[in-house]
Amino acid sequence: MHEYTLKYGCNPDQKDAKIFMRNGGEIPIEILNGRPGYINFLDALNSWQLVRELRRTLHLPSAASFKHVSPAGAALGLPLTDTERRIFFIDNSLDINASPLACAYARARGTDRLSSFGDWIALSDTCDEITAKYIQHEVSDGIIAPDYTPEALAILRSKRKGSYAVVKIDADYEPDITETRDVFGITFAQSRSTEPVIEPEKFNAPITGTIPENARRDLTLALITLKYTQSNSVCCVKDGQTLGVGAGQQSRVHCVRLACDKADIRVLREHPEILAHDFPASMGRPERDNAIDELVRTMPQEKRNEYLSGITGASLGSDAFFPFPDNIDRAAKSGVKFIAQPGGSIRDDLVIKSCSDYGIAMVMTGHRLFHH
Repeated sequence: MHEYTLKYGCNPDQKDAKIFMRNGGEIPIEILNGRPGYINFLDALNSWQLVRELRRTLHLPSAASFKHVSPAGAALGLPLTDTERRIFFIDNSLDINASPLACAYARARGTDRLSSFGDWIALSDTCDEITAKYIQHEVSDGIIAPDYTPEALAILRSKRKGSYAVVKIDADYEPDITETRDVFGITFAQSRSTEPVIEPEKFNAPITGTIPENARRDLTLALITLKYTQSNSVCCVKDGQTLGVGAGQQSRVHCVRLACDKADIRVLREHPEILAHDFPASMGRPERDNAIDELVRTMPQEKRNEYLSGITGASLGSDAFFPFPDNIDRAAKSGVKFIAQPGGSIRDDLVIKSCSDYGIAMVMTGHRLFHH
């Protein structure tokens, strides 16, 4: 296939929409079901790059939940705890821990379940039956993966009355080194960002403190996630899963606030009062997500603070330097103990001092990760 005609572009009035290869070659994707749209494909191709890089760097199955060309969440295929099974609405009949890939997606979607409503899913590995069974009961627009088992494909094709978008991508496809885009009739060109994000073993020389192996993994997850997140962006991570992503903000501190506020909400979903809340059996998952979000947001501040004060050990990545130490002040309130950022601010010394004061280990990567 050389091109796919789309229903329309970003909006219904933008007709004559399609995707194709400029060199006239074969498109390295195959639509197995449904009719993905323009924005669907933007999400699909960005999210695929994210999970592919996670897989290659951390050597674990990976998944991402995308909305409007930024990840609502991303995660690695690590086993779920009983509490995580509850807050991710995983039925006891589903042996989700038997599939690391299913665990990765449950964790990715669990980052910010409100934002993941109607998401685009990316999987680093062949979609198996357990993963498809979990996806089957979530509201989602479509999925991209390198392959699907026959059982998984049959399940996914049954979603949305048979219209669920299923895309297969050639896992060996590598694009040209030069990428182009048109804006207002003018063509931009640049070389693709092929330099690897810092790998876990390279976090051996932090400016402050020390970074243990699990935090190196989490910082790597944060930075790779940011590489495919609309800038400015900041990502909070713990235990192999994103807790909050702050994307597309004009101010760095607003990115930190957004990421950490989302992280707080994600953590508070595990509060005993929230876990003990009795929801009607007839209430669907989206309605429960909305109800839980409201319960968390209306929880007395003193009670929130008391619970959150016992949470520590989170990692935080930033796609560009911190211009002021107020970013560190906000991160510390959400239990952040490890930070990775490029450095290069004229106030780096103030940021370093702030990290030292809070007992936060920080590494300066020297590598900016803007994505637009």
